[in-house]
Amino acid sequence: MTYADYHRRSIQERDSFWAEQARLIDWQQPFTQVCEHDRPPFANWFVRGTTNLCHNAVDRHLAGRGGQNALVWVSTEVDQERLITYAELHQEVQRMAAILQAQGVGAGDRVLIYMPMIPEAVFAMLACTRIGAIHSVVFGGFASVSLASRIDDAQPKLVVSADGGSRSGKAIAYKPLLDEAIRLAAHQPEKVLMVDRGLAPFERVAGRDLDYAQERTRHLDAQVPCTWVESTHPSYTLYTSGTTGKPKGVQRDTGGYAVALATSMRDIFQGRPGETLFCTSDIGWVVGHSYIVYGPLISGMTTILYEGLPTRPDASIWWQLVERFKVTTMFSSPTAVRVLKKFDTAAMKQHDLRSLRALFLAGEPLDEPTATWISQALGCPIIDNYWQTETGWPILALANGVEKQRSKFGSPGLPVPGYDVKLVDEATGEDITAPNQKGVVAIEAPLPPGCLQTVWRDDARFVKTYWQSVPNRLVYSTFDWGVRDEDGYFFILGRTDDVINVAGHRLGTREIEESISSHPAVAEVAVVGVADALKGQVAVAFAVLKDPTQAATPEAALKLEGEVMKRVDEQLGAVARPARVRFLSALPKTRSGKLLRRAIQAVCEGRDTGDLTTLDDPAALQQLRDAMRN
Repeated sequence: MTYADYHRRSIQERDSFWAEQARLIDWQQPFTQVCEHDRPPFANWFVRGTTNLCHNAVDRHLAGRGGQNALVWVSTEVDQERLITYAELHQEVQRMAAILQAQGVGAGDRVLIYMPMIPEAVFAMLACTRIGAIHSVVFGGFASVSLASRIDDAQPKLVVSADGGSRSGKAIAYKPLLDEAIRLAAHQPEKVLMVDRGLAPFERVAGRDLDYAQERTRHLDAQVPCTWVESTHPSYTLYTSGTTGKPKGVQRDTGGYAVALATSMRDIFQGRPGETLFCTSDIGWVVGHSYIVYGPLISGMTTILYEGLPTRPDASIWWQLVERFKVTTMFSSPTAVRVLKKFDTAAMKQHDLRSLRALFLAGEPLDEPTATWISQALGCPIIDNYWQTETGWPILALANGVEKQRSKFGSPGLPVPGYDVKLVDEATGEDITAPNQKGVVAIEAPLPPGCLQTVWRDDARFVKTYWQSVPNRLVYSTFDWGVRDEDGYFFILGRTDDVINVAGHRLGTREIEESISSHPAVAEVAVVGVADALKGQVAVAFAVLKDPTQAATPEAALKLEGEVMKRVDEQLGAVARPARVRFLSALPKTRSGKLLRRAIQAVCEGRDTGDLTTLDDPAALQQLRDAMRN
């Protein structure tokens, strides 16, 4: 079967297609309806079927691969590692589940997980789904005010946390941040379960704080059976930023999510039981949920949980892990690759990477120069894919597990099975069918299995935010611009609110960034639209150089700026030429590696930057301010 036929079936013969994919997981009770969509845009998948996410990730593998490594934890921050088999993972998850149950946590209760990248965080996630509790993972180290807002929204009965995490060998104390968040929150969790790593001394709150090591000892022999829940039962909530400032709790189901992940592991990532997947994300983000924890484990793979930076102790650390653990599938981000782009490719070539079949990249648009560089350095396929916290798994990708497809650098590929992706006119809502014409990337209802059910405790916000922004029709808006070429491949141009309107010409920041990135001196770039009295907006670019000495003097910087502007002139035309190009040593980013474009724009326009709780390096923002001041 061709991929075109496969995808067509997933849309036109939806129920029979997804009933087939549902065989990839275990069901305790069969579903009676594949998709219930009588109240658009809400969709329920595998109605009245009962299953359990933890069972599908752990228990069902015990008989055939109990002795296989399920979880490999490596920390270059504390120079420790731990290999955990499926049988051992099963024991640890039951111990964690017993601890939760002893504190009154049951099906439907929320547990907030505020943890670094340590095995206990994975135990906690799996323990929650084992007993039907709903976990809400918040990125470790999040500021107290942001954490408090999530506590108030999720209203957890219990919080699982640790004394601290580590970054570049420096301890980051979590407990003071957590204590302050609980003080600020209107909702007060009944208990806090603390994992003490010995990184940061902390004070215990009497009667509230529990010691994980002590509680684990009490439940060493615990046997906690899986709680079978309906397919539509929420498995977790995960918060993503909203335009109103109040975070949106993306609510994920159980059965649909398990089926979607199993399908994606086979069709897109081609992960096979017994192989190893290395995803460099964090469990605080959706990629970590789907492709560090649940996806690879559902597929019977070994998953690597890595605490550390891609450059510490040196730029070869990721490739050491690939060689040592025979990684077959790797998943990272374009930002991480651009960081590595500053280092010599010898760091990769000194390791045996023959086990690696493909490197998948997602999280932001992948520019062609970066894709070309990493492809040549690794000598394996580089596969872009595009999705969101809301969808939980890729919207656009190459499903090479169905039919081998040609990669096009700069494109995440084609619609994934189940996604009826359209390009629509932002003003009329009409479909754009001609190739190479820009439109809003949208998805026809119903969203496929695995996507968000709603916004936690706010159905009205779910409908208004995602389903009412495109005029005259009910489609899910991704809020991203895109174009589609003659072969049906999509190219993402940037957020709909990142469009620059220069003297009536609408320019996507992605187009300008890609042009600047093609300059051999540039490692990374961000382009924002800045208010201009004459033209409405002008483009301003901020670039990180491979060799900072190339802009070490004002004269050298001015010369290089001219070269960059000329390149944009030649590739996109004078209208797209940035008003200025500033050279920085680092760009302001979130802890997950995404550019803080709105903050960059605010600095350029002399406005308040707003909430910066996710800012990774304050020095980068100060450097930006200095560059604008000078």
